[in-house]
Amino acid sequence: MSETSSEFGRRRFLLAATAATVAGSLSVSGQASAAEAGRAGTGPGPVRRAGRLAVESRSVGPFEVMPLLDASGPFFLDRQQAFPEATPNDWNLARAVDPGAFGPGETWHLDFRCFAVRGPRNRLTLVDAGVGPAGSPASDWAPVPGRLPAELDLAGIAPEDVDTVVLTHLHEDHFGWSVGLDGTPMFPNARYVVQRREVAALAAGQDAMTYVVNPLRATGQLDEADGAARLATVGRGAGGWIGVVPTPGHTPGHQSVVVDGRGAQVIVTGDVLVHAVQLVDPGVGYRFEADPEAARRSRQWLLAHARARGAALATAHLTRPWTDVG
Repeated sequence: MSETSSEFGRRRFLLAATAATVAGSLSVSGQASAAEAGRAGTGPGPVRRAGRLAVESRSVGPFEVMPLLDASGPFFLDRQQAFPEATPNDWNLARAVDPGAFGPGETWHLDFRCFAVRGPRNRLTLVDAGVGPAGSPASDWAPVPGRLPAELDLAGIAPEDVDTVVLTHLHEDHFGWSVGLDGTPMFPNARYVVQRREVAALAAGQDAMTYVVNPLRATGQLDEADGAARLATVGRGAGGWIGVVPTPGHTPGHQSVVVDGRGAQVIVTGDVLVHAVQLVDPGVGYRFEADPEAARRSRQWLLAHARARGAALATAHLTRPWTDVG
């Protein structure tokens, strides 16, 4: 959730329309990854059998979107400290949307989730790379080691099968498995897509620069996008596509991923929102947003788009992976 624990402050943003319409229209459907398969409800979508466990996914035209739970645990701040503008009513509404996020007292529980997108033509895109191994930059505050490699294995995905890795932003709980501790790319055949603006905002000695950007530049695998970009297209017209769209605020170059299949959409939000309280009241800021006003605008735009398109939201930190906005 942050670049380092001391500057964790760059982290909150993106998603919402109006509190009244959101609170009345959200539904959450549930489970998603191999690790998650045993601890919550289920939602719509096909189930892929991988190893011993069922991994729930969603089909979007020619694409399959599969949640992969890397880690789960309590946040290091109480929820009111993290979201100081939230009211008691906001918390009551948020509890109805994502009850698993509420621990004893003011504690806040969150998941650290990545998503695999299969298609077109069996190509594989990974969105975000989790908290990483013990000793990764997230180790100071996140529940490491993560289990993304095991999740991928259970899903029948080998690291060399991944064609594209999209990093929504360069906080350490989203890039941890991008490379090994020695800097070797975890996904040897993949291009790693990040917004140019996100990289430009880094200082030379930041963990994101030294741990992931420099090693990927050295191997020629870093792909810096300038704004919205299509990553893959199926056929012509309404066949389907997968692309990135800028959603700044949480960090300067945060991006989200849109998977469009014959008109249906899934939006992988990244850290556009971090807690359901930002769904029920999009005006609620997160303590560590780099640009709170830009974050608020990104939330409002993204949720308005999702509502207009009937898109499902695939979230990184809510305790269920899918939120339907209808």
